[in-house]
Amino acid sequence: QVQLVESGGGLVQPGGSLRLSCAASGRIFRLNDMGWYRQAPGKQRELVASITSGGSTNYRDSVKGRFTISRDNAVNTMILQMDSLKPEDTAVYSCNAQIKTTAWTPPRDYWGQGTQVTVSS
Repeated sequence: QVQLVESGGGLVQPGGSLRLSCAASGRIFRLNDMGWYRQAPGKQRELVASITSGGSTNYRDSVKGRFTISRDNAVNTMILQMDSLKPEDTAVYSCNAQIKTTAWTPPRDYWGQGTQVTVSS
């Protein structure tokens, strides 16, 4: 069984920073593309940022210049550094990863439980 566990969420004032971490564990043959999603109450889940196994990144327009996604393949961990946070960033942030559990099975999507980020004064 594969697990993705997010950490680092919390309450922060506008303009502040948070660093989210997603750690993958369990039977992992290979971690492929990964991404951070968020979902605010009453809103649909949206992609925040993604990163390929080779390190190529993409960001939604509203977070460009403020958020940085990275990964450490040696420890199966993905990071989202969030700076200059705004109230509209408030949401549950979830980790997504495309993972091969064995060499002979195709990759599939896995999701973490999510971590709450609240930006409020």
